[in-house]
Amino acid sequence: MSVFAPAGVLAPKSKADFAFVLHALNYLSAKGRAAIVCFPGIFYRGGAEQKIRQYLVDNNYVETVISLAPNLFFGTTIAVNILVLSKHKTDTKVQFIDASELFKKETNNNILTDAHIEQIMQVFANKEDVAHLAKSVAFETVVANDYNLSVSSYVEAKDTREIIDIAELNAELKTTVSKIDQLRKDIDAIVAEIEGCEVQK
Repeated sequence: MSVFAPAGVLAPKSKADFAFVLHALNYLSAKGRAAIVCFPGIFYRGGAEQKIRQYLVDNNYVETVISLAPNLFFGTTIAVNILVLSKHKTDTKVQFIDASELFKKETNNNILTDAHIEQIMQVFANKEDVAHLAKSVAFETVVANDYNLSVSSYVEAKDTREIIDIAELNAELKTTVSKIDQLRKDIDAIVAEIEGCEVQK
């Protein structure tokens, strides 16, 4: 069997990311680990790519998937992922890390600072779940999700929407309506005076 088709299918010619992934896996030692930068589409598309993901997951080669911020690399603004493969995992879970909010804005590109890299590596090493940042997912869950390896499918994004106090909003609305009513009365009085009429009270 070809080193490029251990999963029984070849990576699509137009999307050869997995060809490189499988090539790297073939050269990985029994205690080896590889970190490969990939475009996000290969983690959720169907067809041959889904079968290759199934092969990687079923054989417990996928250690971690890390989603990075967009515009980190020159030449592309797309947010890329890092796929970490290992042949010496101690469990069957897959770790997902959402590092898409970890970046510093520069003139033309976003950058990862040393502090960001250290944070990512610490989470990667500890394998602990961190709200809105990292989650280790059971093999069965990944299988049930059709071998989807998109980080967003497993790590819940932080809700950055402003929390609205309904009671406070209603009070402000009531005050605003009252002010509008008073303003209308004032305008009516001015108009009546201009017309030389006396406002009936």
